[in-house]
Amino acid sequence: MFKAALLAACGCAVRAPTALPPPAAIAPTPSARQLAWQELELCAFVHFGMNTFTGREWGEGTEDPAIFAPESLDCRQWARVFKEAGMKGVILTAKHHDGFCLWPSQHSPHIVAQSAWRNGKGDVVRELSEACREAGLKLGVYLSPWDRAHPDYGDSPRYNAAYRGQLEELLTSYGPIFEVWWDGACGEGPNGRKQVYDFDGWTALVRKLQPDAVIFSDVGPDVRWVGNEDGSAGETCWGMISPAGYGRGAGGPPQEMLNRGLEDGTDWLPAECDVSIRPGWFWHAEEDAKVKSLVELDAIWHASVGRGASLLLNVPANRSGRISDGDAQRLVEFHRYLDAIYSVDLTRGARATASNVRGEAASLHGSGGRFAPGNVLDADPLTCWATDDGVAEASMELKLPASRRIDRILLQEPIALGQRVRSFTVEARVDGGWKEIAQGTTIGRKRILRFAPLETSAVRIHIRSARACPMLSRVGLFRGT
Repeated sequence: MFKAALLAACGCAVRAPTALPPPAAIAPTPSARQLAWQELELCAFVHFGMNTFTGREWGEGTEDPAIFAPESLDCRQWARVFKEAGMKGVILTAKHHDGFCLWPSQHSPHIVAQSAWRNGKGDVVRELSEACREAGLKLGVYLSPWDRAHPDYGDSPRYNAAYRGQLEELLTSYGPIFEVWWDGACGEGPNGRKQVYDFDGWTALVRKLQPDAVIFSDVGPDVRWVGNEDGSAGETCWGMISPAGYGRGAGGPPQEMLNRGLEDGTDWLPAECDVSIRPGWFWHAEEDAKVKSLVELDAIWHASVGRGASLLLNVPANRSGRISDGDAQRLVEFHRYLDAIYSVDLTRGARATASNVRGEAASLHGSGGRFAPGNVLDADPLTCWATDDGVAEASMELKLPASRRIDRILLQEPIALGQRVRSFTVEARVDGGWKEIAQGTTIGRKRILRFAPLETSAVRIHIRSARACPMLSRVGLFRGT
């Protein structure tokens, strides 16, 4: 829907024959589900399960279900925290490598119903799905393919059928699912046989039962791992890679490809940056004093969302079944910090001109028209500045109504028509002359560059190189210091 709206706004809807044609899309381009997912930007990951009570990161599958006892589980508290932190969705570890299912699955012997919690009738997935629905958050699931408890693991046909049954339960019983999260962890089965996962069959099932859900893994097919667990995308970050010939886990694409993407990649597979707010993924009491600082979270956000990727921030629930107070306070503090900066766009009242505007022949252009430079100032992602076909280098100038102090710039491309910019520079008018203050390579969904604070009355963005005629949907100026 977003893609269709952008195409229409840029002139791709059916118009009179004399209407100015929009730039042609440059492949590969995102699907509707990918565009909707990229608009979320920040979501929560919740590692919760048997490891929460054993103190481990990877369980063995032999844990006694009786130890699962979150006496004060409150998924509504999770949802309140995440909502107040500006997050748009939550992905739950419905089953981690130890195989313990947080819902009463009919396809596993190691499930929450074996515990005494909620008198054997508990269902964490259901409680979270209801809390998310009430709070207006999206729900996603991490269902580990590796299962150290399942007796059929290592017998590929039998286990794949059981996993398919688990997946079907999650996709049909809990409402809309926005993301299915897969890793490639694969250990030997109890009989020493190697499990061969049926990812193709499972992908087809997701497409059938939850067609709007994106699927995450090393090779997508919708969203790619960024190649690290630091929450950091590359300074150059293309939305495309070439996944053919690679698998998940040990056979995945090279780290550099995952982190940076490929300019000539065959598939649109945007990066998701996963990182934990604590040293570990699961809650450990000894890490209560090791929650990431505001400075650390700021660096992570700018290295992920600020480089065109999305951020999946893990916030584990504790043994009582709640998000710990320290984690919650830090999340809210971080959201307020970002909001204080990025809710005040200092381009307000600016006048935009450009060296080239699509369909106009003059060398300097005003702010009117379908592809005019002024479109980058209207906060509408469905409008944009665009140049003529064949233009690979162009510049835009923003004249501010008065001198303003800035220390960061935000740029966005209308990625529904493909990612274009290879390199750019940013200059500011300082003491009567132009001074280069930042430079970069890719822009994509969103690019934020920070620089030393300065006073300026004008800023110029120079697109040095692009895969096709440059297009920008937004330019913003901000002050954080």
